[in-house]
Amino acid sequence: MGKLGRKARKFAKKNLQSVLKRKRKLKSTFKKRASKKNEQDANEDQIEDAAKLSNVRKTKGELEDASLDAVFKEDDSDLVGDDSDSDGYLSEDSSLHVAQCDSDDNDLEDKYGGTALSVQNKEIYVELTKKTKRLNKMKEKYADEDEMSDDDMQLSNGDIANNKEIKLLSTSAVNSWCQLVTEQQSVSALTSLLNGYRSACHYGVESSNALDADPCHTIQDSETFCTILMFMLNEADNLFRGLLGIKSSGSRKEKVEEVKNSSKWNTFKPLIKSYLRSTLFLLNQATDVEILTFSLARVRASMTFFVLFPSLLRRLIKIAVHLWATGGGTLSSYAFLIIRDLASVFSSDFFDTCFVKTYKSFIGHCQFVEPVQLKHIEYLRNSFVELCSIDMQKSSSKAMVSICQLGKILHQGLQTKKKEAFKNICSWQYTSCIDLWVSFISANIRDYDLQPLLSMIIQIINGVAILFPGPRYLPLRIKCVQWLNHLSSSSGIFIPVASLVLDILEYKIGKEGGKSGKACSFSTSTKLPKHWLKSRNFQELCVLSAIELLSEHFAQWSHHISFPDLATIPLICLRKFHETTTIENFRRPVKRLIDQVEQNVQFVQKKRDEVAFSPKDRQSVESFLQLEKFSGNTPFTQYYKSIMEKAAARNMVTNTKFPGAE
Repeated sequence: MGKLGRKARKFAKKNLQSVLKRKRKLKSTFKKRASKKNEQDANEDQIEDAAKLSNVRKTKGELEDASLDAVFKEDDSDLVGDDSDSDGYLSEDSSLHVAQCDSDDNDLEDKYGGTALSVQNKEIYVELTKKTKRLNKMKEKYADEDEMSDDDMQLSNGDIANNKEIKLLSTSAVNSWCQLVTEQQSVSALTSLLNGYRSACHYGVESSNALDADPCHTIQDSETFCTILMFMLNEADNLFRGLLGIKSSGSRKEKVEEVKNSSKWNTFKPLIKSYLRSTLFLLNQATDVEILTFSLARVRASMTFFVLFPSLLRRLIKIAVHLWATGGGTLSSYAFLIIRDLASVFSSDFFDTCFVKTYKSFIGHCQFVEPVQLKHIEYLRNSFVELCSIDMQKSSSKAMVSICQLGKILHQGLQTKKKEAFKNICSWQYTSCIDLWVSFISANIRDYDLQPLLSMIIQIINGVAILFPGPRYLPLRIKCVQWLNHLSSSSGIFIPVASLVLDILEYKIGKEGGKSGKACSFSTSTKLPKHWLKSRNFQELCVLSAIELLSEHFAQWSHHISFPDLATIPLICLRKFHETTTIENFRRPVKRLIDQVEQNVQFVQKKRDEVAFSPKDRQSVESFLQLEKFSGNTPFTQYYKSIMEKAAARNMVTNTKFPGAE
């Protein structure tokens, strides 16, 4: 059969069923192959993107894992309405001002509710309103300028600024206002005082808005400045309470509800807000310690009003935490009182904020430590532990998060053995964080179930000691043993530390009896310089530190029924060191420790032989030699006291070589 013609082939291709069927089959096959190929390409792209993202995360993860304060997030968002300077000075016509503020607030509350979107809409509305007012003022101003003559148009910017209404505040005017407010509760006089107080708080700070048409207030002299500042800080809180009709009795939570329900709250809300904002500005700008301390004391009295302005309260917490961490003495104490009051009285609302901000501030303040800072850091640690004790449930959960972060950083160091990881663990921030949670656990473990935190922190401390076994890290090892002794003493749980201490006696650096090295502050060091390891001071410090740490460990268990057993191996190691060392100054104190421990072993062994109860009788075991323990007259207790007194005297001599350390 011959070939089909062109027209026939064309007809068959279009109309025959077999051809159409084969075409559909081929089309489906190609589609499937294409889809598989596309899917494979997409999977490859996904894998490649995931690998890139993983590499980015790995590079960033090392830095993120090393951050101790990154585990806690804080919300620094503030409402525009409270933070902006749009309200500026209060209108001298108090009735007009109050009515306008009330209507604006009511309009906003009617238009926008309390949701996050509504708050955003409110912010946009407020911002648009401000810009509209400014544009209207500029239009009026330029319209007036168009009507001026050519000569008037040549006025300089300084001349225009001088045309603004300026009120010069004198001492006599301020005193008259104070008298009117005190005797007659004059709202107009109080408004004038608040405007003058705002000028005093902003004294020396130039206005950022050159087109502000509000009346300016200038302070005549220092006497006027002090008069208005002292009167408002002293009397403002009582004046507002009197105007609102609030009783002085009752808790602060009750007072907040009382203020909210007061019929006069909306009337005097703008005045109270002006006072609070001006005071915050003063706290943020003042540098004089006495002014800051007095202002904080008066702010503490007005905490009830601050709670009613959430964004102002957040700013207050931020300022108080900053002054607590960077101040000193009385200033830090007053700042902490504000933080503690908020966390305790309004714990459900503000404890988390106070906790996170103080924790981050403490960690940031411990980045670099000098001898002069040790006392202040100790105060920050103790006050933070006091803050945590307000709400143990929340504090325990947050402590678990922070301690887990410590464990992750340590695990990273043990796994990678990288220099950067070692540096993060051996830093003052890391050790200060351990010290913080050791203090927290020790202060509360007798009253609360903190066993999970205790076991985790013990593992971390042991891991740090294992990670840095060398002699250069002697200060860090001493800290680790001190932490473990502290935890053991506070919890009543036996924590073996003898092996960590005896390792110190095995450090062999240079020849015995080397030269004395330069003074080195162990209180602010985690690592020693290499040249110091060959000095006589280092060898002496190893021996004396081992004696002090072992004495503290033995003193905790010197009245326990198991003391003869736990002292056996340390005695063997001490005798071996006493036999091998040739320096008499080292042999003498070690021999004295051996004798004291052996005497106590004999004393406990003799008492133990006289008892009739079995080791299973837990109550009898715990009451063993308790009378002797509380009397404190046993030989080993007296020996331990003498050792600690000598250590304190030696540290005092060392600290005199570092200014401020004492």
